[in-house]
Amino acid sequence: MVAVLRPFVAATAPVLDALREADPLGLRAKVAAAAARGESLAELEQVEPTVRRRLINGLASVQFPGSAGWQRMDPDQRTGWWINRVGRITALVTAVPGLGGALADRFPVQNAVGAASQGLLLCAIAGEHGLTVKADRVRLLAWVLFGRDVDPALAAGDQPEEQQRVDELTEDLAGSSGSKMSIKSLAKTLWRLGRSLLAVSDELEKRPRGRLIYRMIGVFPLVGALADYLAERSALKKVAKRARRWMDEHASTDA
Repeated sequence: MVAVLRPFVAATAPVLDALREADPLGLRAKVAAAAARGESLAELEQVEPTVRRRLINGLASVQFPGSAGWQRMDPDQRTGWWINRVGRITALVTAVPGLGGALADRFPVQNAVGAASQGLLLCAIAGEHGLTVKADRVRLLAWVLFGRDVDPALAAGDQPEEQQRVDELTEDLAGSSGSKMSIKSLAKTLWRLGRSLLAVSDELEKRPRGRLIYRMIGVFPLVGALADYLAERSALKKVAKRARRWMDEHASTDA
């Protein structure tokens, strides 16, 4: 498990960096330019105090990594941002196999991509709580996703050809940075990360799952995709709670 999770955790770093820097509307650049001159975004755009101006001011107050609003958020609020904003996209990618209903459930692909999505957001949550050491994140993922307690010394051990594996997992991110980050490249990377977890396929069923009613509806074709999406969104909330529990327990232990 450690041999699988160490490159997985390392590969999430460039993915999360790309998500933090994503600026498809150019809003980040406009806010930064306005702030440098001591102006509001509305003044920068030289618009009249109309509905358009109120809209632009509203966009300027949107919280995203690196913004002034982000700096005022506490770790739990930032966790909520990752779960509710980025989690919507990862849940959608995970739910795609649900179009096949029960037939898709016979294959481990959806569980693998779901675990990869949860693992990605777990690493984001860990970062917002100051958990930056790779070995600690490996232990966090092993416990939250699979209910496994991993020895700290084992989690810290370097694996042969680990960097090569990381490069393979993040291959689809090449050239994707800033506003160029796309859902397509994120989806491809999640599928790569998911396939890497097939090496521990026997453990995938242990990952946090969504509400039972959603999973029951998920066996039906077409509508199963919507149910799977709702199930994944529900599961991410469980992931966040379990992550907080693990970090709180180990923070007190380390202290």
